[in-house]
Amino acid sequence: MEAVAGKENVVVAKAITGAEDFSFYQEKVPGFFFFLGGMTPGNTESFPHHTPDFRIDDSGMLLGVKTLTAMSLDYLNSDKTPRLENQPKG
Repeated sequence: MEAVAGKENVVVAKAITGAEDFSFYQEKVPGFFFFLGGMTPGNTESFPHHTPDFRIDDSGMLLGVKTLTAMSLDYLNSDKTPRLENQPKG
């Protein structure tokens, strides 16, 4: 993430549970959850989702695509990537 967004733009935060069921998926498949900022430039505070004041700056989506692409390529090029020959048959 730091390679794409810049170290100064990546914040490691304490894990939160929210209302996500993501942890159940991770019991079967390794993964992680990250937040992509999208606060509208000029705002001094962010507003919660599902409120009338919530606005998202969709220009941040490009950073999200670049980040997910880089992480996917890193994973596919790592030793942790499952190989087809190691998959159970059936």
